[in-house]
Amino acid sequence: MRLLVLLGMLTACAAITQDLSGKMLIFPLETNTTHVKLKTTKKDFNAVTVCQRSFTDLERTHLLFSLSTPTYTNGFLVLWHGSDKALGIYTRNAYAVFGKLDYKLNAWHSVCTTWDSASGLVQVWLDGRPSTKKFTSSGSTINGNPIIILGQEQDTHGGGFDIKQSFVGMMSDVHMWDYILSPCEIQKYVDERNFTPGNVLNWRAMDFQIIDKVLLENKEMVCS
Repeated sequence: MRLLVLLGMLTACAAITQDLSGKMLIFPLETNTTHVKLKTTKKDFNAVTVCQRSFTDLERTHLLFSLSTPTYTNGFLVLWHGSDKALGIYTRNAYAVFGKLDYKLNAWHSVCTTWDSASGLVQVWLDGRPSTKKFTSSGSTINGNPIIILGQEQDTHGGGFDIKQSFVGMMSDVHMWDYILSPCEIQKYVDERNFTPGNVLNWRAMDFQIIDKVLLENKEMVCS
C-alpha cells in the first residue's frame, strides 16, 4: 500500500506544519463533517490568488476552496456548479459565474483564481487557460479572522456545511498569495515548474488540521 498517513481517522487531528510536496489529500466520503482547515496569520487581503489541483467524479455542485471571515461568510470561495456547469467565484459575498469551461470528470485540473480590490475584477485560469475578467466587489479588502477550509462550503463562519456541496475526490498543491500572480507565474504553477510558492498558504510548509475522514497519500504518478 502507498498509504502514508491515516491522519483523518480521528475525529479531529491537531494542527501541524508539514511539507506536503508530492502528496495529495483524499476526501473519500460524502459527508457534512469531513474537511481540512488551513491556517494563516494573514487577516487583511486587498488582492488574492489561489491555485490548487483537484480530481473528482462529482457531477453535482462541490466546493473547491472556502475562505470565510466574521463579516463575509463567502469572503473568497471557489465552487463548481453542477447544474450550470460553471465555476462560481465569491469575493466579499459578491458573485461571478464562469461557464463554458473544460472541467472534465476523472481528470486532474489546475484551477487558479485571482481577485483585486482596486478594480474588483475576478479571473479564473483552468489548466492554464484564462477566462474573461468579471466584476464582483471593489473598494474594500477581505478582512477579519479568516477560516480557510477544503472539502466543505461554509454557510457560517467555520460551519453550516451542506453534504450536497461537499467535495469527494483528491486535492493537492494548494497555494495562496496576497497579490495577483502574473500569467507567467500561473503557467509555471500549471506546468509544475519553479514557481514562487504562496506567501499566505504554501503547500511546501502547510499549517493544517484534518477533521474526520481525510487521508494523506503520495500523489499518483504516471509511469513512462
